[in-house]
Amino acid sequence: MTNYLDTAVELALSAGKLIKKISRQTHIITYKGEVDLVTEADVQSEDLVTQGIKNRYPDHGILAEEEGISKAESDYLWIIDPLDGTTNYAHNFPIYAVSIALEYKGEVIVGAIYDPNLDELFTAEKGKGAYLNGNPIRVSETKELDKSLLATGFPYFFRKDHDLILNLFSAFSLKAQGIRRAGAATIDYAALACGRFDGFWELGLKPWDMAAGTLIAQEAGAKITKFDGSPLDIRVPEMVASNGLIHAEMLEVIQSSHSSSSKYE
Repeated sequence: MTNYLDTAVELALSAGKLIKKISRQTHIITYKGEVDLVTEADVQSEDLVTQGIKNRYPDHGILAEEEGISKAESDYLWIIDPLDGTTNYAHNFPIYAVSIALEYKGEVIVGAIYDPNLDELFTAEKGKGAYLNGNPIRVSETKELDKSLLATGFPYFFRKDHDLILNLFSAFSLKAQGIRRAGAATIDYAALACGRFDGFWELGLKPWDMAAGTLIAQEAGAKITKFDGSPLDIRVPEMVASNGLIHAEMLEVIQSSHSSSSKYE
């Protein structure tokens, strides 16, 4: 797997440097939805990453946020978010990242997340631990929800179906020490993995939002499930993650807010 991780790292670093360079320019913005936007940096970053993968592994499949899925007769699937935090990026708010993961027979085995503004590279290989700039990382040891700092995000369908999202936000606000909504799920996952956040929950995420971050956080000791406590599926748009010590409390808050996973599957 090391060669695959090397590829993910090389392409994440290159794409991160590219989007940071482009960030100084006036952005060309198009819209996929009412609040779901795309910049020229998303497109150029994705082109860089996908071409790099195709050149190295032409038989592998690729699932990328803007391009969609490129099917191949292979058990390997690269899952790419070329610029997570596009709304932040478009407003020159420096919280965004590049995320690259590799899935083998449905299991993520390699993940890399690069934050070009902090020059932080988070990496993991299945069964080999998680790292920040080459140094091992672990989740926090906070044992109580009321002493925890949590993260969340609001999905693009928020305006049309906001009741559950706001109910969860309100419920956690009354139970936790604080909540941050940075606008980039990959950054939230990485922060959980290195102990900056104690827990993280969100609805509406896509596989490219979760693939690399899930592996990195799990390799750092995180517990990640669906809202009902069952095993996470990155193709089901709901997740709750924690340092493991506050997970039961987080699930209690979610269940008390009458969440229903079937509504989002």
